[in-house]
Amino acid sequence: MNVKNIRDYTDRKTKEKGWTDAFKQAIADMEEEDGGTLFVPAGIYETCSIHLKDNMNLELDAGAALRFLDKREFFEVVETEYEGIKDKMYMPLIYAHQSQNVSVTGKGMIDGQGMSWWEEKDRLPYARPYLICFEECRKVSVEGVTLKNSPAWTIHPVYCDDVRIHGVTIKNPADSPNTDGIDPDCSSNVRISDCMIDVGDDCIAIKAGTEDTQNRRPCENITITNCNMIHGHGGVVIGSEMSGTVRNVTVTNCVFQDTDRGIRLKTRRRRGGAMERLSFQNIVMDRVICPITFNMYYYCGKKGKEKYVWDKEPYPVDETTPAIRDISINNLIVNDASACAGFIYGLPEQPVENVMISNAVIRMNPEGPEGNPAMMGNIEPMKAAGFFMRNVKGVVFSQVKLEENIAPDIDCDETADFIWK
Repeated sequence: MNVKNIRDYTDRKTKEKGWTDAFKQAIADMEEEDGGTLFVPAGIYETCSIHLKDNMNLELDAGAALRFLDKREFFEVVETEYEGIKDKMYMPLIYAHQSQNVSVTGKGMIDGQGMSWWEEKDRLPYARPYLICFEECRKVSVEGVTLKNSPAWTIHPVYCDDVRIHGVTIKNPADSPNTDGIDPDCSSNVRISDCMIDVGDDCIAIKAGTEDTQNRRPCENITITNCNMIHGHGGVVIGSEMSGTVRNVTVTNCVFQDTDRGIRLKTRRRRGGAMERLSFQNIVMDRVICPITFNMYYYCGKKGKEKYVWDKEPYPVDETTPAIRDISINNLIVNDASACAGFIYGLPEQPVENVMISNAVIRMNPEGPEGNPAMMGNIEPMKAAGFFMRNVKGVVFSQVKLEENIAPDIDCDETADFIWK
């Protein structure tokens, strides 16, 4: 097996760009030899973006730390997608495009040094870079490494197939902007396992483009297991970019702590697509605002204040009408939820359909602060409430127990079709 040691390229190290040129030369040499492993031994390596190619593994030894420079003038600019829209972005710190058999492994650390990127986010000429981005790739993996201080989303596989993310630790400050943990986007056959994710935005967010995305593809066949989610706006989130459809998602054996929301689905009119065939099993949550949030009036982002987003009157159903359906949540334990046990709000023309919530114990915290269960207009903050439902069809609660709630178990109107047994 071809192995290169980055220390063999010390002569390429410079005062201004650190190890940037050393990594470029090592990767160029490996490309001529059809790939191999680029080994990074213990030590500190300051660098700009690292662009991996076919059949390459970047291996970080225990004690190795990549620290990415914030010298914008040395970063290349690429065109990639952010929130479903093509735009120019500083090259992701570790990047692969139209490649296969690419991996980042080891026990080392990758520090995106995102502080200056966050501070200057509104003044930058191009979008902040992802920490790791695989774009239009096949057979990619990230394993074992610790990732911290990402300038934007931390791991973003977009238009990829056969993705494995295992044993990764992600740590971004709770107040850092748009620092999602792992965001599979228009990708298929994704396995996320044994990860610890503590971030400033959604921990894991599954996406499939917006109504403005030209190349819409489904995000499908996703498994998430044995992961801990800490802080963040949501534990496992689907949307709001879901125009290409998100389907066949299984989440098992996970713990969410201090996330604003736990299981969170979000979309709105004109997005189209569906969230369907989703299964959540064996989930424990502590200190969340709302354990279950399905929101079809999500107002954040571009065009979020338009009338069609917030209007409660029914609209015609067509290909731009989103759908949420065929969802199972089983074996759920929640402690100290503050706002409400669950919030399910469909569209009058397209209710949330076929939801089963079973074998659940949800303990509210009547002494905690009130909170907003969903980002949508005209919803008052809640405190220790039960399930709030509007525009739902075929929702079944089986062996669901609520404790310490100070409002009724169910807050609904004539638009809610459900069974409690």
